[in-house]
Amino acid sequence: MKITVQRSGGVAAITRVWTVDAATPEDKRRWTPIVEACPWDQVPSHSQARALAAAQTAGTAAGQADRFMYSIRAGQHRATIPETDVTGPWHTLVENAKVEGRETLRR
Repeated sequence: MKITVQRSGGVAAITRVWTVDAATPEDKRRWTPIVEACPWDQVPSHSQARALAAAQTAGTAAGQADRFMYSIRAGQHRATIPETDVTGPWHTLVENAKVEGRETLRR
């Protein structure tokens, strides 16, 4: 199973991507529960998520940095969520991918 976490937005507009290749049986046993714990079926559509993030950013105090958006893929699962929704199982998945994944930067 390939897991990709892409974080875009922010003040510098640098996109960071973390990729995990859970290929071995041991890797799959470790990552599958983390992936399956996420509420994939409760994620709004990509356009709804972007609109929500824009509304949240517009409603923040002046001078606060832009919010990030996370595009997450794990096997057949896909989700795009604003950083304010990266909580609970999403947070666990994102943070584990950041720690254990291979990172690339895009401008």
